Amino acid sequence: MNIVIIGPAHPFRGGIALFTERLAQQFISEGHQVHVVTFTTQYPHFLFPGKTQFSEEKAPTNISISRKINSVSPLNWWKVGNFIKKQRPDLLIFNYWMPFFAPCFGIIAQQVKKNRHTKCFSLAHNIIPHEKRFGDQVLTKFFITKMDGFTVLSEKVKSDLKTIAPNTPVEVTPHPLYDNFGAIKNTSLAKRSLGLQEDIHYLLFFGLIRKYKGLDTLITAFAQQQIDKSKIHLLIAGEFYDDKKLYLDLIKKYKLDNFIHIVDKFVPDNEVADYFSAADMVVQPYKTATQSGVTQIAYHFNTPMLVTDVGGLKEMIPHEKVGYVVAPTPLAVAEAIADFYQNNRAEGFINGIIDEKQKYSWENISNAFLSLAQQ
Repeated sequence: MNIVIIGPAHPFRGGIALFTERLAQQFISEGHQVHVVTFTTQYPHFLFPGKTQFSEEKAPTNISISRKINSVSPLNWWKVGNFIKKQRPDLLIFNYWMPFFAPCFGIIAQQVKKNRHTKCFSLAHNIIPHEKRFGDQVLTKFFITKMDGFTVLSEKVKSDLKTIAPNTPVEVTPHPLYDNFGAIKNTSLAKRSLGLQEDIHYLLFFGLIRKYKGLDTLITAFAQQQIDKSKIHLLIAGEFYDDKKLYLDLIKKYKLDNFIHIVDKFVPDNEVADYFSAADMVVQPYKTATQSGVTQIAYHFNTPMLVTDVGGLKEMIPHEKVGYVVAPTPLAVAEAIADFYQNNRAEGFINGIIDEKQKYSWENISNAFLSLAQQ
């Protein structure tokens, strides 16, 4: 098939850009013709709190990517829509994750479908955004009406979609593994690469830091007495998209300066293996969630996980098989961390991960889109 994918891709960075490129690679491996259309302008500054939207990685050599979409220019949306309409792809797949893009993507789809050939589908990372704004539901509903169907990564997102558009065709497939960060590293070598102490155990909080991810919950949990901080430290790796002072004040309040290590940056692809290989467990104390790409990186590196019982996270983490699913409170998080070390859970969880991760293939998600097309 001739497939066009719309969404972030190189030179843009981030989890959704990574997803776009990995999905394109999967379709290419199956013999399809694939082209990715990404942005000239992705976010206006008021929607992007980070340091840069752009990656320092080299462009993938096996994917055709063109920069055409200006997210804030309606004239551009019609132009891009007409361009793709003339290409007559069989499938046009939109990565959708926040309502800001609904008018842009909806107008492009509207124009493309005038060729009476192309089917327009969406890979919906979220339907209801983590950080809500006025008009979100109206914008999302407009986008949904332009789609022929959806693939979503959790039952939670399917439920959100059905509350807005109950008759929309939808396929659910778990978030595939992010398997493009290299092999698992020796723990001591990984710690050495990061300048960490080899005789200390590390918990990892990984990814962009936003309010809904609950880092404040984790810091408060880490302060609890049942965690032996002479042997266990917390490693925070990710760029702050929230007020960093809030977290530094918490660390100071609980006198944790010597036990919490902060790497305030967007971690490049070639360093990801070090963080996950150095850690005993990844902790995601989210306050709201749909699903998470961080869990799928942890699966790849056989790193046990602790997640909170919000959104679709528990769909990915069988409790006490690959890690923990706990209430989103500091006490529940602290008790699970203490149990992990006191009862030597690591080996059992790693064996569970090796068994469980077999079902998270990229073929499942390409099959989901092909199934929608056949419908």
